[in-house]
Amino acid sequence: MKKTPLYEQHVNLGGKIVEFAGWALPVQYSGILEEHDHVRNYAGLFDVSHMGEILIEGSAAEKFIQHLVTNDISNMKEGKVIYSPMCYPDGGTVDDILVYKFSNIKYLLVVNASNTEKDYQWMLSNSMDNVIITNITDNYAQLALQGPKALGILKSLTNFPLENIKPFRFEEKVDISGVEALVSRTGYTGEDGFEIYISPEYAATLWNKILEKGKKEKLIPAGLGARDTLRFEASMPLYGQEISKDITPVEAGLTRFIKFEKGDFIGRAALLSKKDSGTRRTLAGFEMIERGIPRSHYDVVSSYKNIGFVTSGNFSPTLKKNIGMALIDNEYANVSKEIDIVIRNKAVKAKIMELPFYSRKRG
Repeated sequence: MKKTPLYEQHVNLGGKIVEFAGWALPVQYSGILEEHDHVRNYAGLFDVSHMGEILIEGSAAEKFIQHLVTNDISNMKEGKVIYSPMCYPDGGTVDDILVYKFSNIKYLLVVNASNTEKDYQWMLSNSMDNVIITNITDNYAQLALQGPKALGILKSLTNFPLENIKPFRFEEKVDISGVEALVSRTGYTGEDGFEIYISPEYAATLWNKILEKGKKEKLIPAGLGARDTLRFEASMPLYGQEISKDITPVEAGLTRFIKFEKGDFIGRAALLSKKDSGTRRTLAGFEMIERGIPRSHYDVVSSYKNIGFVTSGNFSPTLKKNIGMALIDNEYANVSKEIDIVIRNKAVKAKIMELPFYSRKRG
C-alpha cells in the first residue's frame, strides 16, 4: 500500500489504518461518531493527500477541459474552483472532479484517489494540440480542515485574510505558519472548511501545528469513516456508489452541473437524450421505518419487485436515524412513499425522504 507523508503521524495518534484505493489511511482515531460530531460542532483535520492532482497547461487548456467535462468553465475567473462530472461518450461517469483555474493556460484538476491513473490516461487519450497534461499527485500533500471552527483555527496560523477566500475560491502562496500553501474552500463534509495543498516535506510539521493550535477549539484528527458519514449526510456523491461508469450524472441528480448550452463535450449527446426522454431511474433519499442499517448494494424492492439498489446507507450521527440513498425506478421516488430494503434476506420498511439529509445553518 502507498503511504501519505502523514502515515507516521496517523500511527502515533492511534489511527486504525485500512487500505483505501491502494493507500494506507486512517479510518478512525477516537471513533467515527466522535470525529463526526466534532466536525459538525467544532472542527476535524483530515489527511486527504491520496487525492490525485493533474495539471493542464497550454494555449488550448480551456478548450480541452471544456470538451472533457460537463460543466462550463468558459466564464471562470482566476482563483475560482468548479465541480464537474467527467463522462464517457455513453454518458457514464469517468469521475467527478474539481477544476482550479490559475489562468487561461493553466488549470489544476483534482480527482478521486481511486481514479487518478484511469483519469490521467483518459485525459491523455482525449488530448489535443497545444495541451500539456501532467500527473503531479506526488508534488502535493493535502490537508482538509473542516467544521464551524475551521476559519478561526487557520486564521491563528496566518496573517492572510482567509475570510476573503469565498466558497469555491482559492489563493496561492498563502503563508501558514511558515509553510507556503495553496488554500481553497470547497469541502466534502457539509461544513465550512479549507483544503491546504503543500509540499509533502512540510506535511507532518503543519499537521502537528494545526492540531496543537486547534486544541482549545476542540479540534481533533478525523479519518475516512467520519469523512464518509459527513459527506453522506450532506448527500454528496461518492464515486463508485452514487456515480460510476454505469450511473450517469443525470440519474445521480447532478444535471445542474451539466451545461448542454456550452457546445459539444464528451457524453453530451447521450446525456441530452437521457434528460429529454427522462431516465428510468433516479437517485432518492430514504429513512428506515423499521430497524435495520441499509448498506451499499442492498436491493430495494416494492411489492416483491426489485426496483433498484442502495448506493450509500448508514446510521446518521446527526439525525440519529438510519438513512440511505438509492438508485431506484422513477415511479417509486416520491417523498413519503414506502419501499423495502432487503437486509439479510428480509424486506425492511423504509420511506422516501428529500435530499440532502443535512444542510448546515449559515449565519
